[in-house]
Amino acid sequence: MALLIKTDIERGNAWAEALASAYPELKTHTWPYKGDPAAIDYALVWMPPEGELKSYPNLKAIFSIGAGIDHLASDPDLPEGVPVVRMVEPGLTAGMSEYVALAALNHHRFIQDYANQRQEKRWEEIPQIAASARQIGMLGLGVLGRAALESLGTFGFKLAGWSRTPKSITGISCYHGEEGLREFLAETDILVCLLPLTPETEGILNRDVFAQLPRGAAVINVGRGGHLVEEDLLEALDSGQLGGATLDVFHEEPLPKDHPFWTHPKVFMTPHIASMTIPETACQAVVANIHRLEAGEPLRHVVDMTRGY
Repeated sequence: MALLIKTDIERGNAWAEALASAYPELKTHTWPYKGDPAAIDYALVWMPPEGELKSYPNLKAIFSIGAGIDHLASDPDLPEGVPVVRMVEPGLTAGMSEYVALAALNHHRFIQDYANQRQEKRWEEIPQIAASARQIGMLGLGVLGRAALESLGTFGFKLAGWSRTPKSITGISCYHGEEGLREFLAETDILVCLLPLTPETEGILNRDVFAQLPRGAAVINVGRGGHLVEEDLLEALDSGQLGGATLDVFHEEPLPKDHPFWTHPKVFMTPHIASMTIPETACQAVVANIHRLEAGEPLRHVVDMTRGY
């Protein structure tokens, strides 16, 4: 069996080493691959060139290195009939939960406001609000969204989540559909987006959604840059409708140096690092799925490409 790895060179080498340790019988090749395309059984990829995967006629499965699969769904020549598997593994989930907790507490405890005060050499207390008086709302209740939201229950926040289809989760007020979204937004003080990027969710963080949040609410986007209408966010921040935003993903990455997010006092940014796949732990999920398929068992975490997740 042979697996092709497509990511940057440094991470590709790390993946190859991790897989060699976890599954010595599996031959690994890093992209660009100059051998026989028919010899490749599996592909482990991040942002492969469009049409690249179609050139491997014997692919049994395509594994996404990241949790999102929009980098594959956008390929019009993705090979038909080959299952696409999203990355679900404990390290990725823990990393996202850590980041969301950090961002939510940053807004809850006004850390960005105090950072701005420091720049102005201004000493001013901001009245604290009890965690029990704030609702954190999660757009997207998949593996990452649910885990990140549940981790915030430790601090005493009210927890709510919205998803496309109905869900029932102990300790979380769950909403779905357009009517549910309105009710969900009206009570959400800190809004987190962890939706998959699909035609239905593109631009969901927009003027209309921001207007339905309580005045002074905060927005955290750790989904995809395509979820956010950037002009609408800037308008809501400048008007005071939103009190702050934490952004880890953007329409254009790296973010252009002249972009207003760089200098906006209410925006906290990171360079798409909310949760990074660590080869040493994530390779176990890939290996386990290959073993399942080779044993004639169904793969886990296969994407429904008609829905995009």
